[in-house]
Amino acid sequence: MSTAPSLSPAGGTSAIRRDGRPARACPGRSAVTKTGEFSNAISGENYSATHTDLTSEAAKFIAEANARDGALTLFIRHTSASLTIQENADPSVLVDLGTALSRLAPENAGRTHDTEGPDDMPAHVKTMLTGASLQVPVLNGKLALGTWQAIYLIEHRSRPHRREVVLQFVGSNQ
Repeated sequence: MSTAPSLSPAGGTSAIRRDGRPARACPGRSAVTKTGEFSNAISGENYSATHTDLTSEAAKFIAEANARDGALTLFIRHTSASLTIQENADPSVLVDLGTALSRLAPENAGRTHDTEGPDDMPAHVKTMLTGASLQVPVLNGKLALGTWQAIYLIEHRSRPHRREVVLQFVGSNQ
């Protein structure tokens, strides 16, 4: 885990309110909050063609970074696996989502990119549909996920693969 503080330029910049007008600083208070950036990576072998829950690893990362308020970004360094936030209460949701993706991008559909096998190009299409990155708000040191939400890595290839997810927190610290 590395830390690199995010500093404002010399002289600072003015904060902007939602209505577009400049915000006024309160006397005796700084308009700039101490911020930090913390990065780490989750690596794993043998992710199979299923959903892998990364929520506990993300929460552990936030705790280790002493994060208070900000944003956690997750990014997967691959083009045939993706990240998503989905329901974690009923496992059949994940099964149905996998079925839907397979219908949208079936194997053996006569694609020209098939060097790595019939599951490779459909995996690229599924990643394009689901995404390679997520951003989750962090409030009071906790992931601001809903009651039934979890962060998942989705492996779109038939064979297990080694995958890496980069985690980065930007915000204030406790």
